[in-house]
Amino acid sequence: MIFSRISNIITFITLLTPTLSMPATLSPRTDFICTTGSPQCCDINVLGVADLNCEAPPEAFHDVASFNEVCASVGKINMCCILPVLDQGLLCNSPDTS
Repeated sequence: MIFSRISNIITFITLLTPTLSMPATLSPRTDFICTTGSPQCCDINVLGVADLNCEAPPEAFHDVASFNEVCASVGKINMCCILPVLDQGLLCNSPDTS
């Protein structure tokens, strides 16, 4: 009886220890920048309907200005695209005016 209680306590502590030693890491949210769609770095905007050669931003960003800087660092413009498919962005708009 005592052995089973001690065994249960040791098992509980063993299972709890990794949880306490590995705290969750949080990354800043970027959802507020593109209220509709997903953030993309694109080469060119065609009549506000399609954007060519789009890719996900290569670095993290925290506001519209840093999103613009991240895309500019790879020679692209920052856009919020509703449907990014096969390196093309459909129904995109600029986060500066969204």
